[in-house]
Amino acid sequence: MASPINLSRFDLVSLRLFVMAVHGGSLTAGAERFGISLAAASKRMAELEAHVGSRLLARSKRGVAPTPAGQTLLRHAIELVAGVEQLALAMDDLQRGAGGHLRLWANTSAFGGFLPALLAQYCRNHPAVRLDLEDAISEEGVRAVRIGAAELAVVGDNTPTDGLQAVECDCDELVLLVPAGHPLALQGSARSSVPLEQALDFDLVTLGRAAALTRQVATAADTVGLPLKIRVQVRSFDAMCRMVAAGLGVAITPRAGTQPHAAGLGLKLRRLSGMPTQRRLLLVMRDRSHLSPAAAALVNLAEQRWTQLRKRPARARALRRQSQAYPQVHPGTQT
Repeated sequence: MASPINLSRFDLVSLRLFVMAVHGGSLTAGAERFGISLAAASKRMAELEAHVGSRLLARSKRGVAPTPAGQTLLRHAIELVAGVEQLALAMDDLQRGAGGHLRLWANTSAFGGFLPALLAQYCRNHPAVRLDLEDAISEEGVRAVRIGAAELAVVGDNTPTDGLQAVECDCDELVLLVPAGHPLALQGSARSSVPLEQALDFDLVTLGRAAALTRQVATAADTVGLPLKIRVQVRSFDAMCRMVAAGLGVAITPRAGTQPHAAGLGLKLRRLSGMPTQRRLLLVMRDRSHLSPAAAALVNLAEQRWTQLRKRPARARALRRQSQAYPQVHPGTQT
């Protein structure tokens, strides 16, 4: 009969390293995260495996993946690491006299759209809360919530969120961004739509290929059987507008994220047809019932704002038309 595991020998750093290695896909990624050598990381993993009496990581040329025993450890290690990080933040806030700590990751669409105004309202309601914000692609935001690096993340609705809870927090219209003198800017009336097939005839300026928005556009292109001719990839909507203004391509982008920049750069926003253009954003979390008061307050505020917006007649009609034309499923979403 195997002897019971000695709880006092579990090392928090090694558990965090294990979690980071699994989510990063390699022990090297975990070592870099903690600023230690690969040899030191390997030693820690060997000691952890010896302690639990099971092999935790399956190693290959492609990196590492958890074994069945590693998957069991990972599930509990994530909970433990996230809890300790919450504890550290709570004690730090207590020393600083802060009224809580909100750790939020969000994608570029959120930062370029509804999020600044929402956070401004939040700060007016909760001036003592410290904000810890990170601009990241949707997949990184989901990963941050899973491992406890963030309590909340705003992501695109085409991002898998398996095992997490999510609520809708915003919906924006995707439009075509073109220079004022571009053929697609002059085509038809200002209120008419440009077919997706015509937009895809031109070079595109996009966010990185891993961004949820770029993947959404790529999916729409696949549906109509046309390739994406990406010429430039950027990290922000401001940069996207400047690239389009320089004549390097056209862009499919959220209206709210680019409208503030468009007029000053001589750009036009045209409606699109042939693809879903109502883009939903989700606020994801591990377990709403276990959120800190600071995070729970933001979720409540976001829901109140979204409920009020959905009651507006024009927005309600647009959402109904979109859902009827292009039914959408949120991957792995629980509400």
